[in-house]
Amino acid sequence: MEVNGINTHYHEEGSGNEKMILIHGSGPGVSAFANWRLVIPRLSESLQVFAPDIVGFGETDKLPKEEYKLDLWVDHLIGFIEAVSDEPVYLVGNSFGGAMALHVAHRRPDLVKKLILMGSVGVQHKLSYGLDRVWGYEPSLQSMRELIQLFSYNQDAAKNEELVRMRYEASIKPESRDAFAAMFYDSRQERLDELALPDEEIKKIETQTLLFHGLNDQVILFEDTSYKLIQLLPHAELHLFNECGHWTQIEKTEPFIDHILAFIKN
Repeated sequence: MEVNGINTHYHEEGSGNEKMILIHGSGPGVSAFANWRLVIPRLSESLQVFAPDIVGFGETDKLPKEEYKLDLWVDHLIGFIEAVSDEPVYLVGNSFGGAMALHVAHRRPDLVKKLILMGSVGVQHKLSYGLDRVWGYEPSLQSMRELIQLFSYNQDAAKNEELVRMRYEASIKPESRDAFAAMFYDSRQERLDELALPDEEIKKIETQTLLFHGLNDQVILFEDTSYKLIQLLPHAELHLFNECGHWTQIEKTEPFIDHILAFIKN
């Protein structure tokens, strides 16, 4: 589908009146499918679910380096939501995608029925060692294996050769590799700062919000992000998983879905 002049690849599954948009994170080789493949089947039993590849990721268009800015991503997502739904949607954002979701809720609260953020950036904090490693990724099978170790509490994930190879091969597609370097290779703290809303603006977001975080997340640290967001967002609740890293939707798939379904029914 074309959104704001950008050829946009997305997954759509399920039916019904209520719609949910899933926004993926920013790891190398990431796509909507890589992030959400485990949760889409159950969520789509009761919702119409859309999972777009963000500009510069997956099969969506790649753009020149200077165009990768917060406004490009947020405006593209706003255009996507308006294209697929006439009503407010449930908006789910993972990590980098959480910042996008937060900005959409801030700029266009009329589009968002409820907000769900997982291991989300979007609040002012220092670049962690883990995120520096993720955004500074140099393509190799071993580097991808090390990143998967960093993302996961369960270190067996890095022994999953199919997962390692899938993400590695996605990360070395020439267009994807160049886009990732353009987005994150330079000035990583500046990029992280750009993604953040000022605290006073976060306090103005009235949307009901559910925050998820893995207590053992080494990429987006709980104390720096969700712990701050729960104090700033006036209508937020937090679910914290022990024995869980950055991949909440992968390491805690079933309880993650259970909590989302309970949250949207209330």
